[in-house]
Amino acid sequence: CLRFGGGGDQVVDRLRSAFRSGVTMPEQFRRTQLTNLMSMIKDNEEQILNALYKDLAKPKFEAILSEVDMVINELHYAMSNFKSWMQPEYVSKNLATKVDDCFVQREPLGVVLIIGAWNYPLQLVLLPMIGAIAAGNCVVLKPSEVSAATDNVVAELVPKYLSQDCYAVVRGGAEETKALLKNRFDHIFYTGSQTVARSILQAASINLTPVTLELGGKCPCFIYGQVNITAAARRLAWAKFFNAGQSCVAPDYVLCLPDTRDALLPALRKALEDFYTTEPQTCPDLSRIVSVRHWTRLLELLGKTKGKVVVGGESNQEDKYIAPTVVVDVPEDDALMEEEIFGPILPILTVDSVEQGIDFINRKEKPLALYVFSDESSVVSTVLEKTSSGGFCSNDGIVYMTLPGLPFGGVGASGWGSYHGRWGFETFSHRRACMLRGWALERLNGLRYPPYTENKLSWLRWTASPKPSCSIL
Repeated sequence: CLRFGGGGDQVVDRLRSAFRSGVTMPEQFRRTQLTNLMSMIKDNEEQILNALYKDLAKPKFEAILSEVDMVINELHYAMSNFKSWMQPEYVSKNLATKVDDCFVQREPLGVVLIIGAWNYPLQLVLLPMIGAIAAGNCVVLKPSEVSAATDNVVAELVPKYLSQDCYAVVRGGAEETKALLKNRFDHIFYTGSQTVARSILQAASINLTPVTLELGGKCPCFIYGQVNITAAARRLAWAKFFNAGQSCVAPDYVLCLPDTRDALLPALRKALEDFYTTEPQTCPDLSRIVSVRHWTRLLELLGKTKGKVVVGGESNQEDKYIAPTVVVDVPEDDALMEEEIFGPILPILTVDSVEQGIDFINRKEKPLALYVFSDESSVVSTVLEKTSSGGFCSNDGIVYMTLPGLPFGGVGASGWGSYHGRWGFETFSHRRACMLRGWALERLNGLRYPPYTENKLSWLRWTASPKPSCSIL
């Protein structure tokens, strides 16, 4: 690993030289690297958990679920399937190509850059890296400097377990990242804010580098109709306050009828007391805000709101602590609705109908995730059909992203592209169209040669058109 500055571009050159040698192409090499990555996580679990606690006071339970086991499960899934993903995908043919081999071949893009985020500082660099390794790429990792302890662990362990010719960790802040982005990569994968994403895109445009953006946004939770309010409150509270609300897929705000809000509030109070006791600051199961700067931003939002704090609101700067907080009577133009909250503050807004709720959601940028809580399948299906979001889940939050078979990513302002499971493999692969032809049927091919005639054109159009039941042989 290194601090990227003058001369640091040598690491990119080293990786590009390794890629061009073909070392990453064999299936066995990729499998060995994925196996070594698995060993890295398992051998150093305690060190990883300690780092996550230093950065975010992550409870061991949450850290294992969302960081360690998510990576391990992704590795198992990739190692069980990527050999089949590498195989050529044969396509249907017409009469003119009947005797040819026509297929799609996945090939690695080359040297890719993965820029991680601080809220899940292990998961958000290693999950995309798994897809990149499985697809046969060389990888430069840039962990977030904000989560400094995990940054240190990643930088220390990756060179010990993975090929140093093919994988590197680069460290530093904004200036080092700018220097890094001056290099030509074959793909850039970025997780973080929309503001930084715009800078990434500008840098990538110089070399026409393709980019995957995982950004987030204000994820709504729409509660409507008949619903188990106790279960809804517990699932909502868990999804919102997991990792102290510092999740890109956390419910950012709630939309519901006034009557539903009145029933939800006592259920939320009870759920939060059950989860974090009546003294949440002393509870070991509640994470902390990652830095004083982020803590200050959240307190400023809370200070500007026109809504009423009905649960929580307590804070302590030295401890970077903010209590799980619920705010009601929040207007649409409130400070809490201007940007993604990314913290343990939950605004509740009221609407009068499904249509009004859908219209509210559709006036905003398309979110990374949309949650609907309702026992009525017609409500769930109506919201699903009439809205757009990166992901969708009914009667729960966050959990959909743990399934490797589902693509994870945004749409519009919440992100470009997706990953997890095969979707990560595809993100870091080029789908090459291949047609292998011999010298047979030259008389048939002759229909395309000059001199052109109407008869030739008629026959050529006939041979090139789809004919499911027709065979030349």
